[in-house]
Amino acid sequence: MAGGRLTVLQILPALESGGVERGTLEVAGALVEAGHRAIVVSSGGRLVDPLVDNGAEHIRMPVGRKSPATLLQVRPLRQVLLNEQVDIVHARSRIPAWIAWLAWRGMPAEHRPRFVTTVHGLYSVNRYSAIMMRGECIIAVSDTAHKYILDNYPAVDPGRVATIYRGVDPGEFPYNFRPDEVWRESWYSKYPFLRNRKVLTLPGRLTRLKGHEDFIRLIAVLVADGLDVHGLIVGYLDPERRKYIDELYKLIADSSLEDRITFTGQQSDMKNIYACSNVVMSLSSKPESFGRAVAEALSLGVPVVGYGHGGVGEILGRYFPAGSVSAGDTGLLAEKITSILDGPARITRQEIITRQAMLEQLLQLYQEQAPSQQQ
Repeated sequence: MAGGRLTVLQILPALESGGVERGTLEVAGALVEAGHRAIVVSSGGRLVDPLVDNGAEHIRMPVGRKSPATLLQVRPLRQVLLNEQVDIVHARSRIPAWIAWLAWRGMPAEHRPRFVTTVHGLYSVNRYSAIMMRGECIIAVSDTAHKYILDNYPAVDPGRVATIYRGVDPGEFPYNFRPDEVWRESWYSKYPFLRNRKVLTLPGRLTRLKGHEDFIRLIAVLVADGLDVHGLIVGYLDPERRKYIDELYKLIADSSLEDRITFTGQQSDMKNIYACSNVVMSLSSKPESFGRAVAEALSLGVPVVGYGHGGVGEILGRYFPAGSVSAGDTGLLAEKITSILDGPARITRQEIITRQAMLEQLLQLYQEQAPSQQQ
């Protein structure tokens, strides 16, 4: 019935780290707070405990691997959808979306939940990625993602696409925030060389997409120009990406930057790290649909410099145009950084789209999409 209690199942590869994963937890928390039932299906990870602690349920299923064996999860997932009387199944990644769609398609029509997908990335355009366009409702996380959908999949009815911008909680990322003394002492005891240097931070998973090579070369240019800077690469050191990580270490060594760049690994206190940074960077070589780290840092008042394409370009263009650089223009990148380091360390307060507004829009969409509303 309208406004009734919903059972919403989100499905994604794992709950280890990343913006999609954090967004999944936020949505699950909002559902529980609103009196709904939140279920998440994934292969597990370090974020399962906080998910469950907030009142959501987790079902462990290996739904993220690119393997024919993953298809064995179709039938068990279909049973979950039936047994738990799921109203909305929300797929957030391509392989889980295939599993969810195959499970959903095989259900009796009268028992099917509504099938929702979110286009979190600007995926390669092919049959594999097209599964994200099979949602009865397709959520785009930015204008960039919305345009990508309609430009590359002309058969998609624009009426099925809803744009819900990713948001930032100003309470979690308050303007002009400073870490407390206990955290600072712990941080600088671990990284004492950061106390008196200008700190440039590149957050994100260690993948070729994220521009780590450009970041390393940027640090080399700035050091050669006489700036006392230090680069922080903050992100999960995935053992499956060991070859790429080794390549980065070699580039650092070849550039004689061993004492100027630090890998911190995955960190749970990003707010504090952003706040102790002079500049946060976003250097993805390809356009991305959104830039969560960019929005979070700007909410704190920390300058961000990044390649101005895709969702990152949207955010910078709206809130901090001075930080936008054409992709690959490392010369201008160095100039922008130098200018920011020479000037004020903070930017003015920004009215960033709030996480609460995003969650309210999503919960409203769930209510509108619920099977009872479609009859």
